[in-house]
Order: sequence, then structure tokens, then C-alpha cells
Amino acid sequence: MATEIIRIVFLLAIFAAAFLLFQTVGRVVAERRAHLTATNRRMTMIQMGTTRDDLYGELIKNRPREHSALPGFLRRIAVGFEHSVYASGVSWSISQVLTAMAVGVALLLVIALALALGAGAELSFGTVQICLIFAIAAGALLPYLVLQRLAARRRKTIEKQFPVALDIFVRALRAGHPVASAIDLLTQEMEDPIGSEFGIVSDEVTYGADLTQALESMADRWQLEDMRMFVVSLTVQQETGGNLAEILENLSNVIRERASLYMKVRALSSEGRMTAWMLSILPVVAFVMTFLGSPDFYLDVADDPIFIFGWIFLLILYAVGVYAMRKMIDLKV
Repeated sequence: MATEIIRIVFLLAIFAAAFLLFQTVGRVVAERRAHLTATNRRMTMIQMGTTRDDLYGELIKNRPREHSALPGFLRRIAVGFEHSVYASGVSWSISQVLTAMAVGVALLLVIALALALGAGAELSFGTVQICLIFAIAAGALLPYLVLQRLAARRRKTIEKQFPVALDIFVRALRAGHPVASAIDLLTQEMEDPIGSEFGIVSDEVTYGADLTQALESMADRWQLEDMRMFVVSLTVQQETGGNLAEILENLSNVIRERASLYMKVRALSSEGRMTAWMLSILPVVAFVMTFLGSPDFYLDVADDPIFIFGWIFLLILYAVGVYAMRKMIDLKV
């Protein structure tokens, strides 16, 4: 009996020693990895040895432009598309995204025409129209909706990060850091997307840009009112003086209360927003899936004049409906 007890105690001791050893090794490895892993994309590129010029160029390559030479309607479309590409965080440039969409539309058009001709359809205006609409919907419209979804998700992330960044900024100011040093601290401590954004501001100030202008450019890139209030607070403080740390602390509280009210509004309007998303995406997905599953459903009536003109009318109605729904769910808080 005593031998069995000693054996059990010996096995428990071995188990405890192995458990403690694995815990210690795991903690050391985790701390080392956390120390070696960069906080955001900008810090990762710095660790990889990227020069400051290449780093700055890579981070702002998708920065939206004004397009002042374009007419008003086309300018809004171009600027909105560039804002979506920039906010989505894709590694491709805007020209690469447009090229990929154009190549995708062309390939899908050729494939759709080949499938239609293989199914016995004639090469007519109606057949080309159906295949072209399918190619645009699958090769351009669906990727654009995905980009918008990614951009909305990253904007939501940066809205959550911004009050935390203000708190770090305030603590740095109270610890005696100047404004430029406090911003540089944010570039090291904050995760993406806001960490890299303040990194861009830091690089622009290093190259000689005014701090207020650099922050205004950041606010314009993301089109967030919280950032604009931050820029206004800094500008007013520089002109009139005052305790900047206290001003920004009050601003952080205001932003948090505004975010709380905004979340309540989003919760109350969630049904309408989900309905708008479904009504925007469902027609495109339904058309693409129906054409892939049974192309004869459209090809049999592709040459009917009513169908040809009806498609144009339906596309106009779809565009008007999407615009109206976006205006209905675009709630300002």
C-alpha cells in the first residue's frame, strides 16, 4: 500500500513538474513573440527595413484624390470609389483594382458568350446584352460591394480605436511629451488601422508638413467627424491656448457618449439597414446564380424587344432604389 502511494505521489510530482515547465516555456515564447511582433503594418514594414520614402509611398498609394476636372456626378462616384478602396485596406492600388475588375468583366463576358453559344443561342444584341450584364454584375458590382463591406468594417474599427488613442494621447501630454512625440507614441502602441494612420501623420510632419494640415488630411481620408473634432480642438488650442490635455479628455468623453448614442440608433435601425443590404445584394446574387444555373431562362427571351428595353428600365430602377435606401439609412448622430 505504501509503495502504491509513493508511486502515485511520484507520478503527480512528474506531472506537476512537466506542467510547470511547459507553462514557463510557453509564457517565455509568447512574451518573446509579442515583443518581436510589430503592432501595426507600418511598424512591420519598418522592422523589415523599408526606407521612410518607400514606407510613406506604400501607405498613401490609395489616398483619395479630388478629381476636380470631372463633372459633379462623376467626381462623387470616383471619390467614393477611391475612399472605399482606401478604407478597405486592400494591398492593391486603385489602378490595380480597376484593372482587375476590367479583366474580370472581360473574361466573364467571353466565358458567358461561349456558354451561351454552346447552349444553342444566337449571337444577337440581346444575347450580348445579357452576357454583358452578367459579366458586370459578377466581375465588378459584387467585388465593389465586398470592398464597401470591408471599408465599413474598418471604419467601425477606427471609430472604436479613436477614443482609446485620445486617452493615450492625453496621458502622453500629461507625462510631459510634446504633441509630435505623443503622436509618435500612438504609431508604436496602436494597432491598425489607426496606428498606421497616425504613422502617416508623423511622416508628413517629418517631411515638413504642418501638424494641423496632416491631421486634416487624415480626417479627409476617413471622413469621420470624430477626427474632425480632434483637428478643430488642436487648432483652437494653438490659436487661443489652454490645457490641451483637459480639452482632449473632454473630447474623448464626448466621443464615447456620441458613440453610445450612435449604437442605440443603429440598434433601433438595424432592421432597416439589414433590409437595405438584402435588397441591394439579393437582385445581383439572384441574377448571377440564375444565369449560372439555367442560362436558358434569360437567353430564350434575350431578343425580345420588351426584354431588351425592360432591362435598361430595371437597371435604372435598381440604381434609384439603392440610392434611396442609402439615404434612408444614413442616420446622422
